[in-house]
Order: sequence, then C-alpha cells, then structure tokens
Amino acid sequence: MPAIVDLAVRDVVIDPRLPEALERARRWSPFLDMLAAREPAIAAAAAEGRLDRSLPAIDPAMPVGRALRLRRRSLALSVALGDLAGVLDLTGVTRALSDFADEALDLAIGTAIAERYPDAEPLGFAGIALGKQGSRELNYSSDIDPILLFDPETLPRRAREEPEEAAVRIARRAVELLQARDGDGYVLRVDLRLRPSPEVTPIAVPVNGAIAYYESQALAWERAAFIRARAAAGDHALGQRFLDAVRPFVWRRTLDFGAVGEMRALSARIRDHHAHGQRLGPGYDLKRGRGGIREAEFFAQIHQLIHGGRDPVLRAPATRDALEELAIAGWIDVGEAHALADAYALLRTIEHRVQMVDDRQTHALPAGESLDGVARLHGLADGAALIDLLAPHVERVGRIYDALDDRQRPALSRDPALLGAALGAAGFAEEAAARVAAWRAGTYPALRSTAARDALEAVLPVLVEALGAAPDPGAALNRFDRMLERMPSAINVFRLLEARPGLAELLARILAHAGPLADELARRPALIDGLIDATALGDVGTVETLAAAMRGGDADDYQGRLDHVRRVVGERRFALGAQIVAGSADPLDVAAGYARVAEAAVAVLAEATVAEFARAHGRVPGSELVILALGRLGGGALTHASDLDLVYLFTGDFGAESDGARPLGATLYYNRLVARVTAALSVATAAGPLYEVDTRLRPSGAQGPLAVSLDSFARYQREDAWTWEHMALTRGRAVFGSAAARQAVAAVIAGVLGGERPARDVVADARGMRDEMARHKPPRGEIDAKLLPGGLVDLEFAVHVRQLTCRTAFHPDLAQAIDRLVEAKLAPAAIRGAHDVLGRLLVVLRLLAPDAAAPVPATRALVAAALGEEDWDGVVASLAAARQEVAAWWQQIT
Repeated sequence: MPAIVDLAVRDVVIDPRLPEALERARRWSPFLDMLAAREPAIAAAAAEGRLDRSLPAIDPAMPVGRALRLRRRSLALSVALGDLAGVLDLTGVTRALSDFADEALDLAIGTAIAERYPDAEPLGFAGIALGKQGSRELNYSSDIDPILLFDPETLPRRAREEPEEAAVRIARRAVELLQARDGDGYVLRVDLRLRPSPEVTPIAVPVNGAIAYYESQALAWERAAFIRARAAAGDHALGQRFLDAVRPFVWRRTLDFGAVGEMRALSARIRDHHAHGQRLGPGYDLKRGRGGIREAEFFAQIHQLIHGGRDPVLRAPATRDALEELAIAGWIDVGEAHALADAYALLRTIEHRVQMVDDRQTHALPAGESLDGVARLHGLADGAALIDLLAPHVERVGRIYDALDDRQRPALSRDPALLGAALGAAGFAEEAAARVAAWRAGTYPALRSTAARDALEAVLPVLVEALGAAPDPGAALNRFDRMLERMPSAINVFRLLEARPGLAELLARILAHAGPLADELARRPALIDGLIDATALGDVGTVETLAAAMRGGDADDYQGRLDHVRRVVGERRFALGAQIVAGSADPLDVAAGYARVAEAAVAVLAEATVAEFARAHGRVPGSELVILALGRLGGGALTHASDLDLVYLFTGDFGAESDGARPLGATLYYNRLVARVTAALSVATAAGPLYEVDTRLRPSGAQGPLAVSLDSFARYQREDAWTWEHMALTRGRAVFGSAAARQAVAAVIAGVLGGERPARDVVADARGMRDEMARHKPPRGEIDAKLLPGGLVDLEFAVHVRQLTCRTAFHPDLAQAIDRLVEAKLAPAAIRGAHDVLGRLLVVLRLLAPDAAAPVPATRALVAAALGEEDWDGVVASLAAARQEVAAWWQQIT
C-alpha cells in the first residue's frame, strides 16, 4: 500500500448561521439528515455554530476503500452545511469537492499498483481530470470523467504480462475502489467515456496512442473538454507530458470557426434532446436547459477556442475565471461577463441543492412539494420563490448565448436566372453569376472538397452582401476570386466570415482597394484572424510590447522563433494596412506603427540569432553587436512596402577572439553573425517572408564588410565618408545593443554631424546627387509623392543639406528635424505641413495605388478620406501645394 498523504484542510469556522443551516438540512434533505445521524460530532458542532472542515485521518490498518468512503461521508456533510450557511461560497464548495476527488483518484491508482506490484514505483499510470474535476468546479454529487493513461515503457507489470493487460487491471481496481458501495456509501462515481474512441478502446489507453488520436481525429467537443484538462492523479509527469503534447490540438494558432460551429450544433442537439427541460419551471434542467449552466460554459469555451491559441491568459479552466479574462481582454462585454458569472454561481448553487436532497447526480428541478423542499433547503419560502429567483438569470444567459448565432440569411439560389437576378440586385454585373457558379463547381483547389463547398454556401449570402456594398463590386469580386485561386484551403476563412459578418465588409474594402493586402491574404489566409480582435484597428503598442509578443508563443527552438516572429509581424502589418483601408487611423501614426513593428522584429531576431550563434562560437569578451538603422526605419516612419536600411557594428577590440568551442576572430565572428541576422530578417520560412534588408549604406558600400567595429565606423565617417553618407547618417539610430553601446554610437554620430568630418561642398554634392537620381529613377506616376519634383526626396535632401551646412536641428525623425529647423528660422513654417501631406500620401499610396498612378474613382474616395480631404480634387490640390512649398525651398537652398 502506498504512503498516505493527508491533504485535509484543518480549519474551524465559527458562524451563527450554522445551527439554522443544520435545521434546514435535516428537515428538507433525507440524505443530509442521514449523514448528520452518522456523523454526530459534525452535527453537534454545527448545532453550536461551529464547523470543523478537517477530514478524518486515514487509518493505515483500514482498507483504503472504506477509509475513503468515510472521508467522503464526512466531507459531504461538512461541505453541505458550510454551503447552506454561507460559510463556503461556490468556489470553496467546488474546490473542496475537487481536491478530495484528486486525492481519492490518486490514492486509488497508487493502491491498485501497490496491491498488484508491491515493490514497484507508482509510475507509468496517470489520471487526467476532465470536465468540472479538471477545472476544480466539481458538483456536490458529481461523477468524475478521467482519462486513464499508461506508458508501456515504465508501467509496472509481471513477467510475461503485456502492458495493456497490466494497465487494464490497474484501472479496473482503481475504479472498483472508488465506486464500490456498502453501508458507508461510496467514494466517487467514475465515467470513463471521455477517453478516445470509448466504444473500441480499453479503459486505460496507451499515452502515445492517445496523443495520436487527438492530433489526427478528435472532434471539436473534445477540444473543448481539454480546456479544463489537468494531470490530477498517478504519475503526474506522465500526465503533464501528455497534456503538453496535445496542447496544439486544443489551442490552435489560427482561428477555427468550423469548430465553433460544431460547438453551437452540439448545444442545439442538447436543447433538442432535453426539450422537456428547456423552459424554466418544474422539471427545468439547470445544466442543459436554455439559459442553463452548459450555455454559460459553452459561451466561455467558444471564445476561449477562438482566441486562446493566440493568448495563453485566456486558457483559464474555471468558467468564471475564463469569463473574467475574456472581459479583461476585450473579447466579451464586461456586463455580459458579470451577468453570466452571477447566473453561473446561482445555477450551480441550486444544482447543489437539488443533489443534496438524495445524493443523486441530477440537474432537474423537481415538481410539486419536492420543488418546495429544494427551495426551503435554500432558505426560500417555496418553489415559486425559487423560480422567481432563477428567472432573470436564466433569461439573460439564454439571450446572451443565443446572440452567438448570427442571423441566418437565405441561401443563394442555384437557378442561373434567379442567381443572376440576386447578384444584379446586389450591384454585380452579369459575369458575376458565372464566377459564383465556377466556385460552386469546385474549380479551385480550395473548393474541391464537399466541406469547403458547404462552407462556401453558408457564407455566400454574407459575402455577396458585403462585396456588393463595395464602391466597385466587380473589382472586389475579382480580387476575391484571385485570392481563392491561390489559397490551399478556404474553409476557415468562410467560417470566420459566416461567424463575423462585420468582417466581410472590411474584407470587401481590402479586396476592392488594397492589392498588396489582398495578395498577402491570398498567401496567408490566417492573417484575417487578427482582424476579429477589437484592438486590431488601434495602436499596435510600444516596441517593448511588440517585442514581448514576438518573444512569446510556444516556439521552442531557433527555427520556431523565426516562424513565430514572422507570424506576429505579418499580423501586425496586415492590421496596420487594414487601418488605412478602414480609415480608422492617421497614416502618419500607421507609419510609426510599421516602424515599431520592424524595430521589435530586429531586436528579437537579433537576440535570438546571437544566442544561437553563441552555442557554437561563444561570445567575444568585452564586445557586442550593435545594429544601426538608417533611412525610414531610423526615422521611425515606414510604409507597408519599406525595406530596412541597416548597418552592423560591433564594439570592443577587432583583434579579440570568441570564447566558444569553435572560436573565431572578432571581425570574422561578427561578419558571420550578421549574415545570419540578415537571413533571419529576410529569408522566407514556412510562416512567410519578413523584410527586405538593405546593407549598402555600410562603410565602403557593397564592397565593404557587412560588419565593422565601432572604431572603424567612426574613423570612416570622420575621414572618408561622402556627403550622401553623412546625409544618411542624419537619420541614424541604434535599434539593437546595450544602452551603453547605443550611447557610444549616438556619440559618434553626434560628433560627425557636428563637424568631425571632411570639409565638402554639401550643397553642390546634394544638387548633383539629386540630378543623378532624377535621371535614373524618375517618378512612377502622376501622384508619386516620393519622386516627383517637390516630393519627399526633395524634402529630405533640403532638410539634410540645411542640417549639415548649419550643423544643427539633428533628429532621426524627419518631422521633428523640420520642427527644429523651423524654430531656428532655417526652414519655412509651411514645410512641416508639406511634410505631413507627402508623408500621409506615401503611406496610403503604397497600399491603394502602388504604381503611383491615379487610382480608379472608387479608390480615389478612400484615398481622400484617409488624407482628410473631401474628394480627389482636394488630394490633387494638397499634393500640388505641398510640392510647390518643397520645390521653392529646395530651389532657395541650392
């Protein structure tokens, strides 16, 4: 027999409500009256206003089954009295019951192993608690629903005994110890039907077989069951290994609205199957009825399945904890969360009252005098008062849960004439009907399965309505068609749009106007998942917040980290682009958001690459990598299409050597390291591409080494750099490295820009460079805010010439540099406004008109709205005015 660990809670409560609770228990509950007679010490103490919650110690000489039955009897009475008196709240009640169930299951497993294999370690056999035991919310008279697992490699067994045979014997004995009844009652009812394929599998399942099942064929309701799974008994390490292995099955990175649909269908089947208990009144099913316990649980679990794969905080097993976390995260309404939590607590409490009467696992309100008895056990006058107490809570839960099902739209007809008429009424041209018919025929790979076409039919009414409301329905439909053509699977996107019709409108605008976003969505349909977040159209957060998200996830190796960062960056960049399309943010704020996302990615991937590189080569003592950002990243304002201008530096002695197993000289060490950093930032992985990295602004350009020491960089800038390199340096900003290293780089830059550089004719050099650029890189279209005369390039040249010639107003952010020049009377006041117009237009056009040509009329309205102009004529006029201001200033300078 295994060692006994007494897990009893030893506390005594004094409360004047206990005598009256005892009186109600004895009068209205035959079961509690019987327990009070058999546990006179507990009853006598309660009559005096005292409750001792400690359980009787287990006598090693007593059979384990009987000892547990006696403990359960004592627990049942003390918990019931504490509950009825209000000494224990719902959490206290369910936690006490759940802890006892854990202890009993663990002791039963240990005893079963010890009886059969006395000298063996109790390893290789685990009990996984599911349902309310898993979330520590066990009912007063609940059964438990464990999955019993074994590891054939470590399970004790006799010679020539197969592991499967040994495991089944252990399981049977453990269940027998818990379920056997005698004059002292029983310990726990055990239901093993939640194990994989219970109709064909033994009652104990090999762990690897269970893992394979959940990875390949488990159903949506089984995912929901594992929200509350916990290693509760036996070999905890084995149980946790199993749970870790199946975690990706439960918490998926991409949203699965098909699974959500299955959960809703399950709820509907429960309502149908228990139709007699759906309406509040005598016979009402507190668990399965409309507005009952199950619907509050399903409401939380549906949202957890949707969002928990991306946010581990939402994986709280207990229902009320989950509702709280979902509300804090903004996924559900705070008022609804409180209403559901309050209703859940009341319904569970009344459920306990029903079960206390005869210790039966029932959830239905009785009728007649029995209903009055349950009400009086709770302290109410009669059954009518109990119904009145429950009514507002049941109604609110039912209404909140019903709202999960969006209004069903009538399906689109398959009759060509009727389909054409419906599409015409929605705003589409005649050819749209042929396009829809082709989708239905499964012409694209994403639509070849029956499930995909069924999902398409479900979402077509939503999709047609949204695409038809786009400024150019035909263009939106064509883009959606191209997206479908390139998608390997479309089921989840369809389910998402069906579940969230509001997203269909935003998707339609993206497809109608933003080619780059539509192309990204075709490559990675999961990007649309991020748009269901209420914060997706808001600020992306600080660099530190973004970096924390990129360091998170479940990546457990270097490649996994690369993939995770790409997913986070892809989601944030797509959401920022969607803000432009939705008109929910200032394009300049979006540009700053793009830059913070990129800066966080540089930091996280650089630190991961440094750590990975150090595994083989160690680190160079007294030295570190520093990454200098130039261009738009240095200035903190990227567009959707921007590449990253980076210069790699290292501090310390270039003649030093690394201290790893395969040491390298500092220069070779850092050049190999930064090649890997560049690859980490630019090479496409299974999770998609990231950024183009441009390192040509390094000392000596493309002919120079990728990484140079800070001393070499300082010497080059002071002695050999050209004017264009000093112009680039005005936007230099260290984005990776320690605070001391960044300060050292900033000091070098400040010194060079302040005058520690060769004397050159900056104005002539700049004029020559601009003329050369104009010859080799002309404007791409009539609204090219960057390259047209008087555009952003001319503005940047003018600012940098003023900064270098006057040795003042340096700041990497071009807007702040302009403000300093204006303040110093070195630039016209109107230049800041011109900068903002050009900057906003560049950010918007990179998404809505990448060719810099005037877009189609429907998109022109969107561009105007993004820029705060009334119409396209306003856009053209503001661009012309800004260019005129810049051109005049540039001409004045040169």
